[in-house]
Amino acid sequence: MAELTADQKLAMERLLKIAQRDTGQSKKVADFLLAWHSASENGGWDPTDLWAVDRQIAADMITAIITLWSHHGKYLNDLGYREEIEAIWTAWRAKP
Repeated sequence: MAELTADQKLAMERLLKIAQRDTGQSKKVADFLLAWHSASENGGWDPTDLWAVDRQIAADMITAIITLWSHHGKYLNDLGYREEIEAIWTAWRAKP
């Protein structure tokens, strides 16, 4: 597993918790995380969604973007969040 900084880890864990809820902001965060996991399979992510979430959530999303950039080729499951991303996929994409 790739190592995350303390700030990256906190941001990721907050985003993962938010994405597992059932709110409009949760959908924006879930779309973001699922696009990181597989944009072609899960749909893309609209960067203007940063305007549609609270400032702290947007800041965490930006931290996640930096994490993505700094851990080239690593997906959420590679960073130790396999179960969480699978639960988010089930909640937001496996619905009929």
